[in-house]
Amino acid sequence: MTTRRKAILARVRAACERVGRDESDVSIVAVSKTVDVAAVRAAMDAGYRRFGENRPQELARKLEALAADGGEVPPFDLIGNLQRNKVNLVLGKAQLIQSVSSLALAEAVSSRAEARGIVQPVLFEVNVSGEATKGGFAPLELEQAAERLVELPGIEPRGLMTMAPAHAPDLARQTFKGLRELRATLIDQCGLQVPELSCGMSDDFTIAIEEGSTIVRLGRVVFDQGYELAGD
Repeated sequence: MTTRRKAILARVRAACERVGRDESDVSIVAVSKTVDVAAVRAAMDAGYRRFGENRPQELARKLEALAADGGEVPPFDLIGNLQRNKVNLVLGKAQLIQSVSSLALAEAVSSRAEARGIVQPVLFEVNVSGEATKGGFAPLELEQAAERLVELPGIEPRGLMTMAPAHAPDLARQTFKGLRELRATLIDQCGLQVPELSCGMSDDFTIAIEEGSTIVRLGRVVFDQGYELAGD
């Protein structure tokens, strides 16, 4: 896993160099949704320090298991779908909820966090590609909700998240570019400060970095040593 990590970091570095970015601007979230706690520990030994889970219950379970074995407990992000009735499972446990996909969900996270006296960092999930199978705000919908989102107590907006169409590099690039342009609009016109862009996964993370991603979510390429790490 250490050798694989070095290869991943080399690709992150090369993608940054191609567009004049500093590699320190890019954070890797190792997506551990398909692996056990032992694999998380192995990834930590290889140098990974930030992890992501798709399901609230699994995030809570892994945190408990990691705490129980007496070792370091790394930060976890929630990157998958979050239902309003599962918000309490991740409040104060997830370093970052990356998948706030609607105004109603943002309001639910806000009210429950405020009731507990905490501020929960979040990203707003955006369906840039417009695919019916993907969740999230439509770009225009997020622009229209920005004024309300700025006012919500209990949450700290950190940025935007999206998923690109699979196995379609050109469409992926368009999607990531669209997220970057939406961020600029939200900052310039709506006053919504959202510096982070979470986009790019195992198949397309170098494209995402070239288009401005600050967080890449890597699962198979990290944990499946048989997964082919494509060249650039």
